[in-house]
Amino acid sequence: MNKQAGSSTGDGTVGKALEVLDKVAAVGRPVRFSELLSESTHPKATLYRLLQTLVSQGMLAYDERQQTYSLGIRLVRLAHAAWRQSSIAPIARPFINALSEAVGETVHLAQLDSGQVLYVDKRNPTNAIDMFSQAGKVGPAYCTGVGKALMAFLEPADLDHVLKKQSFYRYTPATLASEAELRADLEKIREEGLSYDREEHEPGIICIAAPILSSKGRPVGALSVTTSTQRKSLEQLLEARPALLDTASKIAAAVEDWQFPA
Repeated sequence: MNKQAGSSTGDGTVGKALEVLDKVAAVGRPVRFSELLSESTHPKATLYRLLQTLVSQGMLAYDERQQTYSLGIRLVRLAHAAWRQSSIAPIARPFINALSEAVGETVHLAQLDSGQVLYVDKRNPTNAIDMFSQAGKVGPAYCTGVGKALMAFLEPADLDHVLKKQSFYRYTPATLASEAELRADLEKIREEGLSYDREEHEPGIICIAAPILSSKGRPVGALSVTTSTQRKSLEQLLEARPALLDTASKIAAAVEDWQFPA
């Protein structure tokens, strides 16, 4: 289970409730009270009270027969509203649909979220590949193509802030496992305008990625074309580079007047 940036410490009841929501969401299935209690830092009575409040507000649902908690319909509605208002996904969707069809590979759309990568949309070809990334999932920035494409074009102070949040856990032998290695790679990405995932997050999964830049050069998102080493080599995947860069430019133009959250 990933530690999320930003503790509830000092945030009172709201922070504690959000922490509980994160725990339920991270399990990925209906979860029993005993499971939550085993990993909770809250006393039993406090956890129960927080769960009851979340259920009464529609943020969680409780199944009396199974005695399990799951994400509530109100939370789902809020998530859809956030997707429409706070991500570039609705604007970018027709462009990434066209790109996936043109190159015949999986296309990811992502944004930075608290130093991590938030996948906001994904388009699969007919013969999809099983991989970690799904829309709504959060992944590491330092070892994904989209993450590195986003970081490479941050202002120096912002980059320093994001780098402090990277774990540099070595997922595969190819993972960049230090800040120095990553900074060197980011410099190359800035020069070339293209990022690579050379099996750095998942064995057998490779990608090329490009930033989606505002007119001021600020990264508002990133786009990747992803495949497996069983299907193509990285050199073969580079044939999709012109289409990828063209699509990133089209999305950037389409979202230019959109008011992005800070």
